[in-house]
Amino acid sequence: MNTEGLVEVVLPGKVEPEGLQIRHGAVPTAGPGQVVIRMEATGVSFAEQQMRRGRYYDQPPFPFVPGYDLVGTVLATGEGVTPGLAGTRVAALLKVGGWASHVLVDAADVVPVPAGIGAAEAETLVVNGITAWQMLHRKARVRAGDTVVVHGANGGVGSVLVQLAQAAGARVIGTASERHHDALRERGVAPVDYRAGDVAARIRELAPRGVAAVFDHVGGRGIVDSWRLLAPGGTLVSYGSASTRDDEGSKQWPVLKLLFRVWLWNALPNRRSAYFFNVWAGRALAKNRFRARLRTDLTQVFAALQRGEVSAQIAARLPLTRAADAMRLAESGTVAGKVVLNP
Repeated sequence: MNTEGLVEVVLPGKVEPEGLQIRHGAVPTAGPGQVVIRMEATGVSFAEQQMRRGRYYDQPPFPFVPGYDLVGTVLATGEGVTPGLAGTRVAALLKVGGWASHVLVDAADVVPVPAGIGAAEAETLVVNGITAWQMLHRKARVRAGDTVVVHGANGGVGSVLVQLAQAAGARVIGTASERHHDALRERGVAPVDYRAGDVAARIRELAPRGVAAVFDHVGGRGIVDSWRLLAPGGTLVSYGSASTRDDEGSKQWPVLKLLFRVWLWNALPNRRSAYFFNVWAGRALAKNRFRARLRTDLTQVFAALQRGEVSAQIAARLPLTRAADAMRLAESGTVAGKVVLNP
């Protein structure tokens, strides 16, 4: 007999972090092809920061339970699911729904977490790890000897990108605010202060012939500078519009503007390519292929963690009921790594 209750965090509308609500209910039951995961770790990603402002371009209507990804133990399996899954630790990419003590997920969407990796460690690498891996290896196809630029090199995705790029043998130039420069230098990254005026000129001094790839989560006007830094054959991967987080007006417009720019650049005969990366691309058209790719890539990321090529950066751990504090902390820009929520 399961006496546990469900605890979840609800985003009721456009609110300050204090406006998040805690809701109690019954633990869900696994239907055919589903599993119930007892959450061990979820986290605050940039998406939730945009969602609470109503700025994430395909968020569901309010109210909803946020939580982009999670790691936990399979508590129960539904009909048609291998019973052996019960009791195993898994990770899942969800987009929403992770900020809950118990979460219902399609069994086909869970990825096993190797033994010896803690839940919070694994959590730091689910959405950030998949995003970094796919941009680096599936889009930019970075090789040993390449020089790459990672904007926000101390951020959630940025810090993983830096490490995976170095593991692939690339030289990394990373933009970050001054206070992160020593830590970046220790990692072998050439740091550039993004607040100190002409960033593009500073990067050009470090890579006069251009670079093989630029990873840009900022969007906005700076994307043009990112494009101009590329050497012939280089790739720009744009994966967000952080510059518009606090804007008013249409949340689709910044993304559409980016997509148009990317399309235009790719249409021009210039021997360089641009991508707008979305981790969910292809899911609607080919669900099984999407799932297989996700499982392959996250498994690679976990293997890189086990080899010591990537470290799990946990900025702080807070209980789920303190989601408001966790959100404030994540948005403060003062922490390195991921703010993790535990049940």
